[in-house]
Amino acid sequence: MHSHSIEQWTHDHAFLGEKHDENERRTWFVVVLTLVMMVGEIVAGSLFGSMALLADGWHMGTHAAALGIAAFAYRFARRHLGNAHFTFGTGKFGDLAAFASAIILGLIAIEIAYESVLRLINPVPIVYGEAMLVAALGLCVNLASAWLLRDSHDHHHHGHEHGHAHDDHDHHGHHHHRHDNNLRAAYVHVMTDAATSVLAIAALAVAMVSGWVWADPAVGLIGSAVIASWAFGLVKSSGAVLLDVRADEKLERVIRARMEVGEDRVTDLHLWQVGPGHCAVLLSVVSDKPKQPAVYKRRLAGLKGLSHVTVEVETCPH
Repeated sequence: MHSHSIEQWTHDHAFLGEKHDENERRTWFVVVLTLVMMVGEIVAGSLFGSMALLADGWHMGTHAAALGIAAFAYRFARRHLGNAHFTFGTGKFGDLAAFASAIILGLIAIEIAYESVLRLINPVPIVYGEAMLVAALGLCVNLASAWLLRDSHDHHHHGHEHGHAHDDHDHHGHHHHRHDNNLRAAYVHVMTDAATSVLAIAALAVAMVSGWVWADPAVGLIGSAVIASWAFGLVKSSGAVLLDVRADEKLERVIRARMEVGEDRVTDLHLWQVGPGHCAVLLSVVSDKPKQPAVYKRRLAGLKGLSHVTVEVETCPH
């Protein structure tokens, strides 16, 4: 076989999400926004001797780190797109980053719960006005960040909702496999921060009016439970991709239906996700009258989200 004919048989493994570059830009912007806010809070906290400002500043720091992981994952996946070391491309980098982010979120939840319990046991005097100002300031930055990350998140859903109308399968209820988990992790971090700010404002207002000092740490405990549940959800969805859990049972059924024509039977089928919105499939077909693999591959042409197809053909022994 000549080299030029081999060329036409090889293919690339570029399995990045459809909005990879845009999501990367948005994430970097949010990282910068979070870092500026963090530095501002730490400087102001030191100048005004405010514990609330300082604590929130360092807390912002952990979120900035997680958002940074997300941004670097986009960058790394893009820069190593053609790298042959990665067997199925770099599409899963986002899921690896999301998994790391989820672990950080879990640690944040534990830290908030610990602080809250300490404050329930030994209440700390709170400077209400200043603490509420900090929370309000943080909330503004979080909402701006959430808007930046949410926008493309929303768009992502609708694009998939309408994209399948022409095909004989549609993915309602299967969005979690089409997700860009990396973007989702960044979004959850921002929302976590926003939620803690909202809860803090509410708790401080209640404590200020009623004099219930315990309201603030009690709300902290509720907040930590919410964050922990979000972290758990992220660990599950990103971990499923990392461990090649069956990607999409509906799509699996469609593949089977398209392959099992006449004498052809599917004896082995593996479908897994190799990047946001990209699946790979590995098939074994047994037949009395086996055809060329290309014939079988053509049967799967046009299935949305199916980016890498490997077919093995066996002759029926009977």
